[in-house]
Amino acid sequence: MMFQQDSDKLMDMSELSLKKRMSPLLLSMLIILLDQISKALVVMYIPYRTVGFSLWGDFFRLIYVKNTGVAFSLGDQFLPVVRIVLFILTPLGIMGYLAYYLVSSREESKLQKFCLAGIVGGGLGNLIDRIFRPDGVVDFLDIRFYGLFGMERFPTFNIADSSIVVCGILLFISLWIKEKNTK
Repeated sequence: MMFQQDSDKLMDMSELSLKKRMSPLLLSMLIILLDQISKALVVMYIPYRTVGFSLWGDFFRLIYVKNTGVAFSLGDQFLPVVRIVLFILTPLGIMGYLAYYLVSSREESKLQKFCLAGIVGGGLGNLIDRIFRPDGVVDFLDIRFYGLFGMERFPTFNIADSSIVVCGILLFISLWIKEKNTK
């Protein structure tokens, strides 16, 4: 009888631990969902290469464009087979590893785990486009840059891109602070 109670407690603790370790993946799923819904709405309601909405003059615009490369259209001239390997298979392996690491690792802080989950969600959001939209990843967020770094407008991006960048910066800062505190 006593062994049964101990066994039940251990099972409850392991289920709780698994739920706790899996909880950051809810953020990944939310980002994927928001990313794919927003892209579907853009494709449905904004004609290709057309501004569908502007705010504050032309500071912020929703515009439907496609990107067959990666960040800043890098690699969009590569042969299709090279793009498949570099832009689908390699990131798929990396996202799979990150998701596994996220669930199995116990070293990272809660913030670091959620940052990794945001990177995974953004990466998978764009991978879905690369697999199911062979004509390119849907980008639609367009911001005026006022000549900063020689760019009048920042390259058009999407929610997945935003998640990767913001979570990557937060992860870097948290790791830097952690390293600084250990010294």
